[in-house]
Amino acid sequence: MPTVEYLNYEVVDDNGWDIYDEDVFETAADEGLDEEDYGTLEVAEGEYILEAAEAQGFDWPFSCRAGACANCAAIVVDGEIEMDMQQILSDEEVDEKNVRLTCIGSAETDEVKIVYNAKHLDYLQNRVI
Repeated sequence: MPTVEYLNYEVVDDNGWDIYDEDVFETAADEGLDEEDYGTLEVAEGEYILEAAEAQGFDWPFSCRAGACANCAAIVVDGEIEMDMQQILSDEEVDEKNVRLTCIGSAETDEVKIVYNAKHLDYLQNRVI
């Protein structure tokens, strides 16, 4: 069963951290953040990450649940997330910026690290509902 280590983008932004810093998750772990902002999720094979978060009681952002907006966007820092058909992200955002939609994304590797709530990134703002 894959494990997703997650970090809330708002915490990254508020602290002036860099989401691409290889130590950002260690830094977050040392901060004593609450479970909504940092932690791990067990995700069943093929289960959407957003659904796994909700099953554990988290209120992560979403809107369409169909890959047609960027409300549930996350940045993959480590590991792989496979998405079902999405209609909103450019090839550059997926391939170079590692953006994935948690509403239609499932873990493809045993361990994944994501910065969720990435809808606040400037280049995604125009696709938030």
